[in-house]
Amino acid sequence: MRGAWLLLAVGALLLPACRARRDARPPMAEVRPDLYRDVSTTDTATLAHLGWRQLFTDPRLQALIDSGIANNLDLKVAQARIEQARANVRQSTLGLFPSLSATGQATTQKLADYQGGTNEQVYQLSAASSWEVDLWGKLRGMRRAQLATLMQSEAYRRAVLTQVVAGIAGSYYTLLAYDQQLAITERTVTNRTQDVETMKVLKESDVVTGAAVVQSEANRYSAEVTIPDIKRSIREAENALCVLLGRPPGPIDRGTLDAQVLPDTLRTGIPAQLLADRPDVQEAEHQLRAAYELVGVARAYFYPTLSITAAGGFAGTDLGTLFDPGSVFANLVGGLTQPLFNQGRNRQRLRVAQAQQAEYLADFQATLLDAGEEVSNALYAYEAAARKVQLRGRQVEFLQRSVEYTRELLKYTSTTNYTDVLTSEQNLLAAELNGVGDRLQRLQAVVDLYRSLGGGTR
Repeated sequence: MRGAWLLLAVGALLLPACRARRDARPPMAEVRPDLYRDVSTTDTATLAHLGWRQLFTDPRLQALIDSGIANNLDLKVAQARIEQARANVRQSTLGLFPSLSATGQATTQKLADYQGGTNEQVYQLSAASSWEVDLWGKLRGMRRAQLATLMQSEAYRRAVLTQVVAGIAGSYYTLLAYDQQLAITERTVTNRTQDVETMKVLKESDVVTGAAVVQSEANRYSAEVTIPDIKRSIREAENALCVLLGRPPGPIDRGTLDAQVLPDTLRTGIPAQLLADRPDVQEAEHQLRAAYELVGVARAYFYPTLSITAAGGFAGTDLGTLFDPGSVFANLVGGLTQPLFNQGRNRQRLRVAQAQQAEYLADFQATLLDAGEEVSNALYAYEAAARKVQLRGRQVEFLQRSVEYTRELLKYTSTTNYTDVLTSEQNLLAAELNGVGDRLQRLQAVVDLYRSLGGGTR
């Protein structure tokens, strides 16, 4: 009869705990189909599924990305975090099993005269084991939380990888753009140096005045003075790229801006694919999953703990008889402990876990919105840059004609002065430099879109 009452009491304790775990549901994330602005498609083909070698076809850039993946320090930090998380998972798995320890002990004791005044030696060799029975899933929930943390750390490494690949490609393209601007500026300085000589000849022929000669000299130096700044930008870009490569500052082997090839179409897939493709979204999702499991762990602290301990071994006063059958001792203890008052720690643990779950749910939703914003911005940046490249080409074409016409008119008409030539040349240089910036913007938009969709991990 007493056993039946005991079973009923244990069942009454088990029931609410089981209901609490059964009623708990992981938070669901909704990815809105309109996450990408002005993009409506059911096509699941996406730029993210393109390997980075297929997207970045420049052999020199590929070699740099290979070097960055092998040596980037942020990636090494991310890998170290993965190893830490794996150790935690292994420990949480072993926590489901009993602990076991062994003890060897020798004691020498001298008794006082009133106790008999004798010396006594006691020898003991024993083993002890302790096991917490995981009635409420506390240990299993902790293991699932640690596993989610491991997956989060792996997603973090992939997120760092996408940043490294995109960072190297973006820095490489910036470096090529500086090279192109330097080449344009140096060519312009050469042309304007020839203009100075032409102005001197025209002055001797009384076609222009000395003011035109002086203006041509100033025009030449106005271009030449920008060369040191461009070279400084080149060096700084090289140094920044070396940091991504995990090596000291130095020169970078590179190609040319004209040799870079862009994909024919930029496909985004559907927004729901961000859950599978974008590492930082996965990282936020696993973080949320770990928080959900920890809420269940916190609830389990309100229910009884069933623990079983066992010990056994040999004990005696003589080493020679230590392993005799009569020296054997053993004990087995089972205990059920129900927390009654724990200074509010259990309730505090649960409230913190619930608040963290709410925090990570908001973080997850914010990460999705950020991803949608980045994809939308990169798409529009590409479209805007493509349009600018087209218009800039027309502008440069007409400015080149303007320079040629004003130079010819200066030689043969009296209504044209060197100021007209000066203005057209300055406008042409600005347009050519801005044209390089437009092409860089288009390349960078492709890189940004690739990263924002989750590309770079293949």
